[in-house]
Formats: sequence, structure tokens, C-alpha cells
Amino acid sequence: MGSRLSSPGPQQRRFAAYIEGLANAAGHADRHTPLKNYCTGLLLPGDRKSVEPMAARLAPDNVRRMHQSLHHLVADAPWDDEEMLAEVRRYVLPTMEQHGPVVAWIVDDTGFPKRGKHSVGVSRQYCGQLGKEDNCQAAVSLSVSTWSASLPIAWRLYLPEVWCQDSERCRKAGVPESIEFQTKPEIALEQIQRALEQKVPMGVVLADAGYGKGTQFRTDLTQLGLQYVVGIESNATVWKPGKQPMPAPTRKPGRGAPPKRLQRSADHQPISVKQLAQQLPSSAWKEIGWRQGTEGTLRSRFAAIRVRPAHRDYKRTEPYPEEWLLIEWPKKESEPTKYWLSTLPEKTSLKALVRIAKHRWIIERDYEELKQELGLGHYEGRSWRGFHHHATLCIAAYGFLIGERNRFSPSARAGHVGLSTPEPPPDFRPRGSPRPPRTP
Repeated sequence: MGSRLSSPGPQQRRFAAYIEGLANAAGHADRHTPLKNYCTGLLLPGDRKSVEPMAARLAPDNVRRMHQSLHHLVADAPWDDEEMLAEVRRYVLPTMEQHGPVVAWIVDDTGFPKRGKHSVGVSRQYCGQLGKEDNCQAAVSLSVSTWSASLPIAWRLYLPEVWCQDSERCRKAGVPESIEFQTKPEIALEQIQRALEQKVPMGVVLADAGYGKGTQFRTDLTQLGLQYVVGIESNATVWKPGKQPMPAPTRKPGRGAPPKRLQRSADHQPISVKQLAQQLPSSAWKEIGWRQGTEGTLRSRFAAIRVRPAHRDYKRTEPYPEEWLLIEWPKKESEPTKYWLSTLPEKTSLKALVRIAKHRWIIERDYEELKQELGLGHYEGRSWRGFHHHATLCIAAYGFLIGERNRFSPSARAGHVGLSTPEPPPDFRPRGSPRPPRTP
């Protein structure tokens, strides 16, 4: 029933060895062949990477049997996604580190437009792929990255509150009873804690303002011993350089417990990072290039200053520590476009701050390839298990490509890794594809 490969060259042998390593995480031996077939189907050329069209490409002479095998692996078989992703990481990360050490852990989320209301986690929410609110699913990921490559190592569906409050809907979608509502930053923090437990080589945590705007998320990262460069919104408040909240006033003895909380006054207030940026002298701004793009070096104008965050510090007894505020203000724009807070050391150069802050672009490249080439959003089932199993296997197939690029072939891409199968039957039409016009 397995797929037929072209003459077993070095790449096919490496693929077979890679799948053999992952098979241990899949558990039962009867899952090994379906696992190989599923990952092969994801890596083959083809517009649609859901179960039905993959089955037709892999076994055109017995589509139904192949379909049942692949469907059972992804929708029903109770293997552990986290164990599988750990196996992928153990294979791929050493190939990435041959070209340099881990520099970043990248937190991100991505959306999948969906119709209907039965697919697990689907609701009206912001969808980055569409750039607006719409009906979609969203998942939070953690990726480990060197300067030249990155790999998702954790993946979890974001389950909106409206779902968590509907136990019957969750039961039908197979959501585990242990799953409770968590915000995206809370999911990301769990993924980070697990990566620390697994002793994944540490990097600077990078995240956009959806995560960085939360003081608790940043505080938790610091308590875990991790440095960060995270986006914040323009209305975030800080104290001007060299300023901080006033200490609690002293009180005469015998007049009750002395106050402990920090103070503000009418003429001693923090300001928004946007206001601060607009008050900086022109000498504070420097033109910085951070990496090569398709049309030359990417460049923009930046400033970095040391500030203390001010969010609700009137409820604290100690000021927040100083950290970097990094601001991007392109020359052609009427106001700054991006802001970051960072706990990188005080001696860090502006160029180094910019380079690591801008390194989040690499995860966008990953998502683009995972979606367009490997069918990350093509799964048509509705269950919690199927959603996670399909994504895990997409990441596993992507991991093989990353390993190939780092070890042997920098140009390795899905659809061009030496795997071949028979042509699907000429009359095969996967669900959702347009039917050909009827002949008169």
C-alpha cells in the first residue's frame, strides 16, 4: 500500500531514515507506514494536501484503502503531538546549529479562514491571513531560530471563550476535558516553560505587540530567566529617561502603617512611547540596515533609549527596572511605525537591537511555506485531535526540508525532494474541486 519512490538515491534514503526516527513517537508499528505515506503526501507536488487528494496521489489504484489509512492516522490514532514535535526537533536542530547557534525563540500565532461553525475553535476573530476579523481558527506556536533557519517546536489551537463555555460543542469536537480557556500569551508561556524543561538551547524571546503589550507576559519571561525583544503599542506608557515614580511619602510615627506604594503627582507623570518618540532630538535617530532583501539591504530609521515601563506602577512598591525602548520611524512616515521593549543588556548596540527585533520575519517565511507548499491549513476534519495531528505532520515534513537545506541542498523545497508516485486516476475529483463542464 506504500507510496512508490523513484530509484532510492541519497535523499530518499535520508527521508526513510528520518521517518523511521519519527515512527517511535507514533507508537504502534501499524502507524509507521501511514506516517511515511502522510509525510510523503505533504511533500509531493499538488495544490491540495487534505487526506482525499493525497490518497489519490499516493495510491491511485486503491484510493479508498489509502484514504482510510491516512484518515485513521490523523483523525483517530492517539499518538502524542508533543512527543512527535520533540522528535522532529531532535533531528532538525543539530542541522540548523551547524551554521550557527540558536539566537531566538519566536512566539507567534496564525489564522485559518473557515466557513461554518463546527470546526474546533472556529469563531469570529482576527485573522492575520486576511488582515481583518473573520470566521477562522487560530493557533499559537513557538519556534526556535538561528540567524539562517527556524523550526516550530510547539503548536496549540487557541480555543475562544465562547467555545470553552459550551461543553457540548467541545465534546463533539473532541476537545480534552482538561482544556480550559487560556489567552494566547498564556498558551505561549506554557510552550516556553516546556521548552525550558526540555533544555532546548535558549534564545531571546521575540513576539509582536499582541504579546508584548501584556506586562504579565514580559514579567513572566524575566522571572524564567529569559531576555526578550517584544512589540508594544504606541499608547504604552513609560517614564522619560532618568525619571521614575516618586517613592511613598514618609509618615510620622504613631499614625498607622506607613504607605508603601509608589506615587505620582500632577506634574510628575509618565508619557506614551509615541509622545516620547516625537520629543526625541533628530540626533537620536540613526539609519540602520539589518538584512539583505530581494532588492538590497533592508534599511530604516531607529532610536533606542533606556526607560522604565510605567504600567500601573502606582500599585507597586518598587519601580520597574530600566530596559530598552526601541522605536522605528521611517523617514517617509509622518509618525513612528513600531515600538519594542527589550531586556537585552545595557551595552547592546543599536544595530544589534534592530537586527534581533527584526528577526521575527523568519517565522513569516515558515508560515508561508507551511501553508502554501505543505498544506498546513488544508485539513478538512473538525476535531481537536485531527487539527493538531495534521499540523504536527506538516511541521514534521517541513523539518525534513530544513534538515536537507542545512546539510545537503539549500534549494530543497516541497514538491522537489525526489519523492514520486503514480499519477492519480484521470477521473478523480477531490471534494471541493470544480467539476469539468459536461460534454454535450
